[in-house]
Amino acid sequence: MSFIIGSKCIGEKDGACIEACPIDCIYESLEQMFIHPDECIDCGACVPVCPVEAIFEDEALAIQMGEEASVYANYKHFGLEYK
Repeated sequence: MSFIIGSKCIGEKDGACIEACPIDCIYESLEQMFIHPDECIDCGACVPVCPVEAIFEDEALAIQMGEEASVYANYKHFGLEYK
């Protein structure tokens, strides 16, 4: 499980999360940021700096909050399949 950036990031792309990440596992796409699920160390440094509160603690919570499409988009961005 890893942190997931939800749909509130689409079009926002503030970038504070990238700067806060100690291992550089957050990547920018054309529309939003994505967190690489295999690289994320679950430190949570990105969460408090997100100005739109788009970052979820894990996939299950994101899905629970109606962000299932964001979970799948995140994995797809990295060529991975959500388990």
